[in-house]
Amino acid sequence: MILQASAPAPALALQPERPEDRPLVDALIARAFGPGRYAKSSERVREFAAFAPELSVCAWSGTRLLGCARMWRVRVGETPVTFLGPFAVEQGERNAGFGARLVARASEAAAAAGETHVVLVGDEAYFSRVGFSRAAGSAVTLPGPVDPRRVLVRALTPGAVALAGPIRPL
Repeated sequence: MILQASAPAPALALQPERPEDRPLVDALIARAFGPGRYAKSSERVREFAAFAPELSVCAWSGTRLLGCARMWRVRVGETPVTFLGPFAVEQGERNAGFGARLVARASEAAAAAGETHVVLVGDEAYFSRVGFSRAAGSAVTLPGPVDPRRVLVRALTPGAVALAGPIRPL
């Protein structure tokens, strides 16, 4: 029996989200979060936020979408910021580092665009690996209930002001 080596998997490509990616991104998010995602406070933010596809990132292996990190423009108090989420990785691709790379790339895109902060709701142990930390006290609030320990911020510029106030439209 002769064994043939399989072709190497295509390299992971991180690219800004394009309009034609939306159906695949929406399907990935639906698989990752299910219908319960519509009940989350983060979804209330996305209802009024300005989608920023140029800051949002998709991870591709060839033509296969492996993950996504969507970014939105909002304010915290009077400070314009970006809000990250949803963030999803295909079930079979988790624990391979794609997620951290997606979040880091989306944050880098926001910094390059002159944004000062990225805010998200998530697990501090996970997101601290890419520069996020808990918002001081309950200084950043969302439209709806959320555990304040899960409201995380990454300052993108040295000396960025501390955020305080409700997340609201630009």
